[in-house]
Amino acid sequence: MTGADTIVAVATPPGVGGIGVVRLSGPEARAIAQHLTGRTVLRPRHAHYGRFVDPARGEALDDGLILFFPGPHSYTGEDVVELQGHGSPVLLEALVAAAVDLGARRARPGEFTEQAFLNGRLDLAQAEAVADLIHAQTAQAARLARSSLDGALAIELEPVSRAIRDMRVIIEAEIDFGETDLESEAAADIARRADALRTTIRELLDRLRPARYFAQGLRLALVGAPNVGKSSLMNRLAESEVAIVTDRPGTTRDVLRSPIAIHGIPVELIDTAGLHASDDPVEKIGMQRAREAATGADLILELRDLTRPEAVPDLEAADDIPRLTVWNKVDCLADEAGAEDQIAVSARTGSGLATLKQAIVERLGASDGGQQRFSVRARHLDGLRSAASHLAAIDAAAPPDLIAEELRLAEHALDELLGRQDHEALLGEIFAGFCIGK
Repeated sequence: MTGADTIVAVATPPGVGGIGVVRLSGPEARAIAQHLTGRTVLRPRHAHYGRFVDPARGEALDDGLILFFPGPHSYTGEDVVELQGHGSPVLLEALVAAAVDLGARRARPGEFTEQAFLNGRLDLAQAEAVADLIHAQTAQAARLARSSLDGALAIELEPVSRAIRDMRVIIEAEIDFGETDLESEAAADIARRADALRTTIRELLDRLRPARYFAQGLRLALVGAPNVGKSSLMNRLAESEVAIVTDRPGTTRDVLRSPIAIHGIPVELIDTAGLHASDDPVEKIGMQRAREAATGADLILELRDLTRPEAVPDLEAADDIPRLTVWNKVDCLADEAGAEDQIAVSARTGSGLATLKQAIVERLGASDGGQQRFSVRARHLDGLRSAASHLAAIDAAAPPDLIAEELRLAEHALDELLGRQDHEALLGEIFAGFCIGK
């Protein structure tokens, strides 16, 4: 569990493949690799071809490439060796077991990236971007994660953090060395500067808040009365026959889910049972599940029927979730001009889907997501809100030590966001979500 350990893991995905990679990191990585390959010399960043041998049994396990990356110029900041052989799970596990016999320890999920963070190769936002890049479900999400991995968030926040430090220097010098209380002009100037920084952070929050959908995805629930076309619209958006569609009301009895992408945002599309008054116990269970799914959604598409405008779903329990009212069956109108001021679609023909998708991203504030520079997590937004809150609490009339404390807490919030504080529990939570071998 310390930097003195040498860790080992399979770095390629589980399953059979043409190539499999076993990664070693730590002070004994090179020595263990030399025992496994019989090579006494490993040139840095040079691909060697050789045979992988189990020293305990003296038998060959596989053959392939050996790459050595000496620290601190490696991914983890420690000596790293990668053994690239055939992608057989049995062979890769035998190679890992042989490395363990030679003194290595099996790596925990995300431990290679955790070591990179602890050794100063990545800040915490960059480390999280590694996971975001691995799990990216759209090209847009991958692009934003790639930018985060390059340190874009730290670059954005550094001027704010530096300005807060500058103000702390002024006020703490006055507290420590001033002969009188902090002069009113200096206090007023700090309060003005703090308010300007708070505005900067708020603007950053407004710009970044929608970007979290690109990394974390969006839960989109389709709700409505029976037979308004929810399942048909789901099939049209998913571009496959995910849900059974009939003319009989109440065909959908349970919650159906399908992954799609809308303007680069990964979306979990949720189809639900029709909401209406019913004494049928099975329908009641389906409607209860529909309400639960809607309550857990990020956005509700309330589907209405242009041919039956009186059919309104009973969804009072989810009023706090953002909604879009969408009118289906525009193809059934004799005169489509009657739907000009509404989001009108045809699940049967596909008419209006482009307008619907644009309305979804606009409702989330993510219509300019292509202009975002990096991926964002809820933790990042919480840190920015905390910093803005402490800056807003600064009052020119307050005692100097209180002003200094609010500045310290604001800076602490930004440092915590980037992992510049020692928070062992937070690190465990973040890196536990990584795959083993990364």
